[in-house]
Amino acid sequence: MQALDAGEVRRWAAACVQALDAHREAIDHINVYPVADGDTGSNLLNTVRAALEALLRAPGAERADAGGALAVLAKGALAGARGNSGVIVSQVLRGMAEALRDHAEVTGPGLRAALVRGAELATAAVSRPVPGTMLSVLDAAAAANGGANGLHDVAIAAAVAAAEALDHTPEQLSVLAEAGVVDAGGRGVVVLLDALVAVIAGAPPELAVAARVRADEVKVAPRPAENSLVASREAGSDLYGYEVMYLLEQTTEVAAGALREVLVGLGDCVSVVGDGADLWTVHVHCNDVGAAIEAGIDAGRPRRVRVARFADAAPDGPARFAKDRAVVVPVLGDELADLLLAEGVAVLRVDEGAPPTPYELLQVITGTGAAHVTVLPGNAGLVAIADEAAIRAVAAGQDVVVVPSVSPVQVLAAIAVHDPRRRAGDDVVAMAEASAATRRGEVVVAAEDAITWIGPCRAGDVLGFADGEVVLIEPGPPGADTLARVAAAVVTRMLAAGGELVTALLGRDAPAELADALAEFLRGERPDAELAVHRGGQTDSVLVLGLE
Repeated sequence: MQALDAGEVRRWAAACVQALDAHREAIDHINVYPVADGDTGSNLLNTVRAALEALLRAPGAERADAGGALAVLAKGALAGARGNSGVIVSQVLRGMAEALRDHAEVTGPGLRAALVRGAELATAAVSRPVPGTMLSVLDAAAAANGGANGLHDVAIAAAVAAAEALDHTPEQLSVLAEAGVVDAGGRGVVVLLDALVAVIAGAPPELAVAARVRADEVKVAPRPAENSLVASREAGSDLYGYEVMYLLEQTTEVAAGALREVLVGLGDCVSVVGDGADLWTVHVHCNDVGAAIEAGIDAGRPRRVRVARFADAAPDGPARFAKDRAVVVPVLGDELADLLLAEGVAVLRVDEGAPPTPYELLQVITGTGAAHVTVLPGNAGLVAIADEAAIRAVAAGQDVVVVPSVSPVQVLAAIAVHDPRRRAGDDVVAMAEASAATRRGEVVVAAEDAITWIGPCRAGDVLGFADGEVVLIEPGPPGADTLARVAAAVVTRMLAAGGELVTALLGRDAPAELADALAEFLRGERPDAELAVHRGGQTDSVLVLGLE
């Protein structure tokens, strides 16, 4: 990918939510500066989720270009910021939006400038910046220069520099070194940049996440319920017992500066930051809650006041999800749907010529009641619909990953290796690898005259496809013998590159003898190859072939 447009900015925001959800507990656990069992991961997740929700709700004109989409994200993050880390992220997004104002796309140089401005505003948001925190990691990412200006090169350089800076945070903060951990907020920054690299590379964000999550074997401390008035301390001195946050309107730069000074006198972890227009977020750790709120009243009009009492732990709230894992597949063909249902897959039945809407697929995703959902589109025309549904489910709090799959045989290969006992990230990786390793073929009867890469075809001709390309045209009519010859030719071409398991999905109009003819051909020509035949019932092809 050479540039990020508004749609890709939205995909990055969704990827950030997915990645932070995967890392949340591990990040919370290593939050030891200065009190253990903090909530940095939860704060980052809630802040970025608020940003994504704002982007999904925004009018089309406000998010028509990349710069506008980032501005909406920044405002949403500021309004929904949780804790110091959330405020800092909102300012990173604000800085990126400022650097890319009126930019239709984000290129490599634009991304570098955006990271620089984001780091500047993040540092300005903190009353007393400390080395060895997420600010140090942000500065390293902004200063990275891999020598190339391509979008992927700039993103990779920033992510690598951030990871290296994260590794050095214990050298800058003794409390981290004593605990044997890196800075929690800094780790969150690395997760966000990893998600950006994954989006630019066109990879599922869960694949980038899995590389880091796989090594995480941590004992997670209990955390408070989402709306509890008990909070754990993300940063600052344990002399202060309360966290006060609110949004501030109808104020000025001068009044906001004066408010910051008042709050510094009341406590620590002070942030008074704006969106560059008319909204400010205020954050402070203190003991005198009334004075912190009264100072806001003196400066403007506070709203959405949130006061939380610090505690090291609190009981978990009620479970939101009924189960941990689910797989969702949109399916064309009743018999294939029944086959997948027997494997425990949640199915959306699709009618030929009437693709589902993202909302129909979203209903199936949310209807699973699962915390982690893997979606297998199984058709190139459904990938964008699956992505849209996944983004909306992620914004609502589910962890949803779309595994690339453009054929039902790739879906079957992924289902074959699905194991809910594995860690969610590892399971997604295994399913993605199985799908990608499955070559696909089709035997289709042409519905009309057309021009293909290998020449013209007429309605009624039999076409053989291998990995999405027409490789054979056999003149019609499409009798059983003709269909069998084309199927044998496609299988021969696919087996030439290796493989040992051929899967055949018979369409609704496939003659009964087609499976026997294919089996007889393989016994004679490739006895080393195994054949598995299923009735798929699909109407868009006579036969779908897979090779593993």
